[in-house]
Amino acid sequence: MRRLAALVLLLLAWAMPAAAVDPGEMLADPALEARARDISKDLRCLVCQNQSIDDSDAQLARDLRVLVRQRLAAGSTNEEVVDYVVSRYGDFVLLKPPFKLSTYALWIGPAVIFAGGLLAVFAFYRRRAGLSEAAPVPLSAEESRRLERLLDGDGRA
Repeated sequence: MRRLAALVLLLLAWAMPAAAVDPGEMLADPALEARARDISKDLRCLVCQNQSIDDSDAQLARDLRVLVRQRLAAGSTNEEVVDYVVSRYGDFVLLKPPFKLSTYALWIGPAVIFAGGLLAVFAFYRRRAGLSEAAPVPLSAEESRRLERLLDGDGRA
């Protein structure tokens, strides 16, 4: 029973999200810190690329976390902080890029590729079904005579 409890605790500890925020980076005001954490979860680490700056241990992510906290401490709103970071690093820094002309490929591309794949599979099976249903081409008169000679055992083709 103790082993099971230890295993459950170990699994729970492993399943907890890892935050790379250093206690020294945290703001004294819990409300501002909560806003900073909320913003940091939506900003991409430019080094790790699949982690938020809140989860990343990279130095650049740490710099961005500090920047976010500095902007919040200076009185910026959440949108102003995000706009400031986007103006410096572009839409790539957002984990959820906006739907606009420059990001249409990101949003629509997977659906277009999926639809193209479905069309290719549909065309493949349709062509395959068409080939199996096609009637065999009848033999010409010469081919029929030659086949009869071969079947009769004449041996001359």
